Amino acid sequence: MTRIAVGGFLHETNTFAPTKATYQDFVHGGGWPAMAHGADVLKVMRNINVGLAGFIESAEAGGWELVPTISAAASPSAHVTTDAFERVMEEMVDGIAAAGPIDAVYLDLHGAMVTERHDDGEGEILARVRKVIGKDVPLVVSLDLHANVSPEMMEHADALIAYRTYPHVDMAETGRACARHLALLLKSKTRLAKAFRQLPFLIPISWQCTSDQPTRDIYEEVAALESEAVPTLSFAPGFPAADFAHCGPSVFAYGRTQADADAAAERIAALVESHEDDFDGHIYSPDDGVRLAMELAKTARKPIVIADTQDNPGAGGDSDTTGMLRALVRNKASAATGVIYDPEAARAAHAAGLGATVTLDLGGKSGIPGDQPYKETFIVENLSDGKFVAAGPYYGGRDMDMGLSACLRIGDVRVVVGSYKAQLADQSMYRYVGIEPTEQKILVNKSSVHFRADFEPIAEKLLICAAPGAMPADTAALPWTRLRPGIRLKPNGPAFTPST
Repeated sequence: MTRIAVGGFLHETNTFAPTKATYQDFVHGGGWPAMAHGADVLKVMRNINVGLAGFIESAEAGGWELVPTISAAASPSAHVTTDAFERVMEEMVDGIAAAGPIDAVYLDLHGAMVTERHDDGEGEILARVRKVIGKDVPLVVSLDLHANVSPEMMEHADALIAYRTYPHVDMAETGRACARHLALLLKSKTRLAKAFRQLPFLIPISWQCTSDQPTRDIYEEVAALESEAVPTLSFAPGFPAADFAHCGPSVFAYGRTQADADAAAERIAALVESHEDDFDGHIYSPDDGVRLAMELAKTARKPIVIADTQDNPGAGGDSDTTGMLRALVRNKASAATGVIYDPEAARAAHAAGLGATVTLDLGGKSGIPGDQPYKETFIVENLSDGKFVAAGPYYGGRDMDMGLSACLRIGDVRVVVGSYKAQLADQSMYRYVGIEPTEQKILVNKSSVHFRADFEPIAEKLLICAAPGAMPADTAALPWTRLRPGIRLKPNGPAFTPST
């Protein structure tokens, strides 16, 4: 029987964010499943939208024996602490080493991890695994669409395969794609040629959405170019908030010959570069966005949905800035917004009880320039223990735990307050505190793109606003110091020059 060691270790690192990822953050998982060990990995990673779940499904259908090690993920933030990285890696590497004879390894990784000691987290992960398994055992890896792929990652893996949707509704499908590719490698007993291209400009995440142009057509071409000669081809727009040399978009192809791989990679790289002008769009200030949403809501039959893109906890924000909330209240909007991460405020609401009036310093505790706690009096409209199922297409049926949570109201604005961070990418993240999202005039979600998977069907119009936050919509505004020389800081933007 074919024996495959499997594991997962995912983190998207914003090196400019205010809060690091600790071991306990991986234990809890945030919006991801909680950490699982050994055989429990195969129990937790089922029937949900994550790479491991898709791989496990395909592997078991193919009759493979799986040797699980560890699965761990945490909400995007600043660097992964050395303690967290080493503890997870020790369990993963020891598990693979103790597995006995194995035919291959599959890992579910993100591709944009930066640790306190390693700029290229995944490069380090793959180097350690490769050292244990030797050069002949196939190593196949699923990656996030936002991966910042490095030459070291390409060197150590036999295949890297990235998601093709943002919102990431194909995470499980990417795991299945990895299983298909691994089956090909095991059957042919040959290595494929690799081609890797890094692109010359950063792409802001707000314009990476695959339901919009130009990204939609680019991914259609990626799929069209796959063939017997090029079994897998990926384009990763990258996560443009990791200050190290290999941050940015890339293309990676695997072909029967080097010429096959090179031709496919060159075609997609040229296509992406030809659309540089299109990777941009209009972003509103908080007041302009709220006032436009209020005007549109007068005749709309469905909610106007605003992305609070710069405080997206899916991009390293702490999900606690108050700029959009202030704009809603200041303009006397009728709206709901969330999730504001503030455990202290959530506890105070529970202590006060339903219907009580509480004065709080809400949010604003992560030290973002231009932001501060919002000191106001709120009515406690609803309370929750924070446990629910996020059934929409992004979370894909995950069990969520937001901790003690509340719906607070000020004027005609309702605020979801939680005790854990996860981006608001599912309608259930309003319903769990008693807010029906389809009945709201305006919804303001702390998310950049993932929310679209569940909210586009109920939205009259989508807007993007830039209130103070850890993930600037304008990537050139970040204080870069360590990018590779010459890469443009945004589409058609200035080239990075190392400081002297």
